[in-house]
Amino acid sequence: MRPRPPAVVDTGVFGARLSPRSPIAARYQPLLDGRPVFVSFQTVAELNYGARLARWGTARTARLQALIDRAVIVWPGPTLVDVYAQLRVDCVRIGHALGQRVHDADRWIAATAVHLGVPLIAHDAVFKDTPGLILETMLDE
Repeated sequence: MRPRPPAVVDTGVFGARLSPRSPIAARYQPLLDGRPVFVSFQTVAELNYGARLARWGTARTARLQALIDRAVIVWPGPTLVDVYAQLRVDCVRIGHALGQRVHDADRWIAATAVHLGVPLIAHDAVFKDTPGLILETMLDE
């Protein structure tokens, strides 16, 4: 069997994997099976923020860290920052929601996938029709 190409995984889908009964996790497992997982630094920040805000205990926090440790974290650098800036320009010019300030975090995640030239796996309609983004989603199924 040929290895599957890597993908960037959005926060919602990535974090859903922490809950064994999550319908999102189950729904997206076929898209994740057998492929290397990349996450944006933004996803790591969002997940750690949520865990701290909810005052997760040691065991649950350790499960989160173990999940993060199995992924490749993509950190910002000059090229990713440039892709992010251009993506915002492109989105503003066409009136796409990712051009709005409220979607800064989502834009970093989308820019990460665009920068790497790999699909983004997400369960969030804001990513639909993003310029230059290959989106894999189960939203319409």
